[in-house]
Formats: sequence, C-alpha cells, structure tokens
Amino acid sequence: MPNTRIHFMDFLKVFLSCTVIVHHAGQPYGGSNGFWYVRDSGVDSDLGVFFGINAAFNMSLYFFLSAYFIPLAYKHKGDIGFLKDRLKRIGIPLLFGFIVIIPLIMYFYYNEFRGYPNLSLFEYYKNIYLGFGEKPLNWAGPSWPDLNFGHLWFIEHLLIYSLIYLLLMNLFKNIKLPKITFVPTNKHIFIFVIIVSLFTYLVRTNYALDEWIGVLGFIQMEYAHFPQYLAFVILGIIAANSNWIHHIPKNVGKLWLYMGILLIILNVFGFIPHSRGGWDSSSLIYAIYETFLCTALSIGLIELFQRKLNRKSKWIEMLAKNTFCVYIIQTPVLIGIQYALISVPVSGYIKFVLASLLGIVFSHLISYFIIRKLPVISLLFSGTNHRRSQSLVVNFHKKSIN
Repeated sequence: MPNTRIHFMDFLKVFLSCTVIVHHAGQPYGGSNGFWYVRDSGVDSDLGVFFGINAAFNMSLYFFLSAYFIPLAYKHKGDIGFLKDRLKRIGIPLLFGFIVIIPLIMYFYYNEFRGYPNLSLFEYYKNIYLGFGEKPLNWAGPSWPDLNFGHLWFIEHLLIYSLIYLLLMNLFKNIKLPKITFVPTNKHIFIFVIIVSLFTYLVRTNYALDEWIGVLGFIQMEYAHFPQYLAFVILGIIAANSNWIHHIPKNVGKLWLYMGILLIILNVFGFIPHSRGGWDSSSLIYAIYETFLCTALSIGLIELFQRKLNRKSKWIEMLAKNTFCVYIIQTPVLIGIQYALISVPVSGYIKFVLASLLGIVFSHLISYFIIRKLPVISLLFSGTNHRRSQSLVVNFHKKSIN
C-alpha cells in the first residue's frame, strides 16, 4: 500500500535474496552434501562451513519476512481477495515452475551429468520426469520419478501457510483475540531458542539434514529444518499483529548480533561439531548451535537494518520488487553460469565468487529488463502484471491528490 512501505525490510529482502543466490552459486564447488544440477569435478574447494552458516538462518528469516505480510494482506483484501491474490501471485509461478522450469533444468541435468543416452525433451518429460517409462538401471536419484518442485519448495510452503492462515481465520473468526503488545527481551528470545532447539533435535533423531521428503506425496520438505521454519512463520505472523519488530531494544539487538558473529567465528575455526542428525550428543549440540545462530542473526539483523537502513531508496525498492521473480529464475541462471565456468582453469573458490556475482547481477537484470516488461511473462514468473500494478499505483495517487 502507498506510503506504508517498511523501508528497512526492502534492504533485508535484497540481502536475503543475495544469500539464496550465493548459497546455490556454491553448490558445485564442494561441501554442500546436497543435490545440484551441475557437477564440476575439476575443483578442490570446500565450502562446507559457509553452507552450514548460511543454511542456519537465511531461509528461516526469509519465512519470517514472508509470513509478516500474510496478516496484512488478509486484512487489506478480505477472504476472497486474499485467496485470489495468493493463488495468482504464488500459485501461478509455482505451477508454471513445476510444469516448465523444473522439467527443463532436470532435463539438462539428465542429458549432461547422469551418464544415460540422451533423450528428446518429450521422451524425458513423459518417461523420466512424469515417470511413465521404466526406471533406468542404477538410478542415482535424487528421487524417482524426477517430478519435483526443486528450489520452488519455498513458495510451495508459502502458499500452503497462506491457505492455512485463511482457513484458521475463518474457523475462528468469531473469537476476538486480544491485541498483543510486548517488547522482546533476552529472556523471551532465550526461551524461544531452547524450545525450538529441542524440537529440532527430536526431529533430527529420525530425519537428517538434506533429507527431503514428499509429505502427502506433493509437499517437498526437509524435516530437519522444519521446526525452525515453522517457528519463524508463526513469529512473523505474531510480529505483524503485535508490531514487536519495531520495538527491539538496541542493546538486545546488538547483543544477539554479536552472539551470532561469535558463533560464526567458532564454526569457522572448527569448534562446532557438525552433525546431520541422530541421537548422539553432537546432534544435540549442533541443533542448539544452529537454532541459536539462526535466532541471534535474525534478531540482530532485524534490529540493525531497522536502526541503520530504515530509509527510502529507489534502487533498493526496485531490487526488492525483483526478489520474488529473482528467486524463481536464479537457479536456471546459475546453472548456465556454472556450466560455462566448468572449462575455466581457476580454483573452485574463484568460480564460487564469479558465479555469485554474475548470478546476482544477471538474475536482477533479467527480472527487471525482460520479465517485468512483458505482461504475460511477468504473470507467469511473478504472479503479477507489473505495468498494470504501476498504473494502479499512479491512479491511486492521482485520486488521493484530487
């Protein structure tokens, strides 16, 4: 809505968008322990510590920011308007990605890196992606068939949380909840961390990090991080209703930011035992460590960005409006860059930096100068016609002036 933009959140959205791109940019260069579409066997780099630190907080904070705007959108649009908006702005890009984007990048991976005879796109789509053909011998996964949401799992979850919120608001619409107003203290934050750490550890006794499950056959989920993601979704919805993010004391924000930096340093120097899960003490320690790091950086960054960057910037606002579309296209953009870098005779660390910088720049350029300028393409990739949206804002301002 005009004149109600939260400027520091624009800076935070752009920052988090970059952390996602950089995370994916490093996938071929060692240490991720996860599936990726490009294999670069000529590098000897190891980015495991970076992946652990980045994965500990960036998607949780992304969920927090996204959830923060769910109650605001619902209040502004009402039941039907909210449902239509979510299905259009999230559902259309998700469906388009599932039907077009993910099959194309999986097709590229199949023909380039799986070692099977090349297939036509139609043959691959029907037999391998949809699974109507026979499963190839020595199938290495990550699943059969190739049908999946890929990196779009995040917006799939966001759509599901939005629909759950709409359902709950209608089930309990006659119940008037009191307005919650509180100032977050160190005690509040510490209790939150302990509770989420416990649930995270319990989940990881059965589900390891980077183990993805198809819940109900279609919800793509990594259970090991689910307690953190869900906790931050709830926290974001509470923040929208209580406005506590604007009242984090400076001393609290700085303390937790410094704590997060200290935890990063301890990890970099090898004092944190990494664990993918299990019942042992290292799994418990790592669950506590990761939750502390996630919460510390989230609280610290929110307070820091609000204190230092809560100002209007047309460039940051433009980049922030790109972030949803950038999230959709950054994976195919990075795949092209990483594939082109395979033959470049430099270390994996240099390739990581190059892929990160080029991925950020090209994703935003493609989003702004190509996708957002073409109405139909814009609708498919970002769920909105940006030209029409801009004209509506202009008309709104004209009416308000008159």
